[in-house]
Amino acid sequence: MKAVVAMDSFKGSLTSLQAGNAVKRGILSACPDAEVTVLPLADGGEGTIDAIAPYIEGIIRTKTVSGPLGTPVEASYIYVPGTNTAYIEMAKASGLTLIEQDKRDPLTATSYGTGELMRDAIENGAEKLVICIGGSATNDGGAGMLQALGAVFSDKDGRDIGRDAAGLKDLCKIDISSLIGKDADITVASDVTNPLCGPNGASFVYGPQKGASEEDCRKLDGWLRSFAEITGFDPFEKGTGAAGGMSFALKNFLGARIVSGADIVMEITGAEAKIRDCNIVITGEGRMDSQTVNGKGPFKIMKAGVKYGKPVFGITGMLGDGYEECLKAGFTRIESLINPTMVTEEAVRSVEETAAKLFSIN
Repeated sequence: MKAVVAMDSFKGSLTSLQAGNAVKRGILSACPDAEVTVLPLADGGEGTIDAIAPYIEGIIRTKTVSGPLGTPVEASYIYVPGTNTAYIEMAKASGLTLIEQDKRDPLTATSYGTGELMRDAIENGAEKLVICIGGSATNDGGAGMLQALGAVFSDKDGRDIGRDAAGLKDLCKIDISSLIGKDADITVASDVTNPLCGPNGASFVYGPQKGASEEDCRKLDGWLRSFAEITGFDPFEKGTGAAGGMSFALKNFLGARIVSGADIVMEITGAEAKIRDCNIVITGEGRMDSQTVNGKGPFKIMKAGVKYGKPVFGITGMLGDGYEECLKAGFTRIESLINPTMVTEEAVRSVEETAAKLFSIN
């Protein structure tokens, strides 16, 4: 019996590999002779770089940059000399988890630090950049990032505006003559399909998660619309609302391609080939519901399993509304944790027990 385990993280309690290894132990307790391969799974959000690090021959570079609220933070990225490629995770420089919950404020948060990482990579030889943009604290449309790369954002009097979303309310002119990165080959790892603006845009959908009130969301959306009008780019284009509009700036100013983060991770880890050669596939995440089938990591793993005729089992902390869509899409069976919890040690035990139960049933 060969099993491939590719679990997404259980946010707040387990990383992808912690969850995957817990499933492995549960499988072996029920089927000691099983051959279990554990693969990381991520969608471009927090933890993506750590997940792929063992699969790429890269050098870790660390730099002190401006954090999401301007306070210096130590952020690292991976540089692969053989291909001159830098893998950068936005969450490490401009991430929501870098800010205490009661201090989160997307009006004053900036993507400047992520731009500093990009600049460092480019100035040190990177010709290709893979930017993983999930888990951001920002809603500045990527303006801070562009400023770090040399773009000048000025008000009606020619003075530089701030680096955050609130600065956009004063924006009148953008000068990109000194912008670096325009010649780089940039890929954006994101599974978010929301546009920059509108009721389904970055501000209204993700702003509240970052600390925005209803009134804040209206302001943020208005500032981003004004930003888009000045640039002449479409504020309603699909996928440009990821990471508070970071994808909008990367795509339109730097010519970046937006690619599924889960697809990138699966390609790097060789997930499809391993799934092709196994007997059973196990995947899952903290919550499985109707949103899971909208291109999330476990859905991508499931599709690969179905492609090669493998049974695919899901393990989740919680079954949410519409989880039946996962079964209709191709999951063989889905089990929720025997003892759902956010405490890491208890979550590990519960994942192990649930995996053992699943294999005992099947």
